[in-house]
Amino acid sequence: MAGLGWGVVPCALAGVLLLAGCAGDDDERGKGDSPVANQRGDDTPAQVFNFPDGFGNLATKCVGHGFRAYVTTNASGPSNVQVVPDAACAG
Repeated sequence: MAGLGWGVVPCALAGVLLLAGCAGDDDERGKGDSPVANQRGDDTPAQVFNFPDGFGNLATKCVGHGFRAYVTTNASGPSNVQVVPDAACAG
């Protein structure tokens, strides 16, 4: 049993280091995005349509050149995302 204690120490240390690595994340709603390799992404605001409680909200904006993205919120599951061609988004 005495040898078991030395095996627990490295595992506990690894667990602490793993959890400490997540402490710098800003996971506030909508701010927990993936890094973009030190490049600034498209930070233009989306047009948001709010729906009553119990229904997902909708956000839309131009993405890329000639495409529009539609994204819904969903508290109990994954969001829905659709990217469609949109001539108004050419640029």
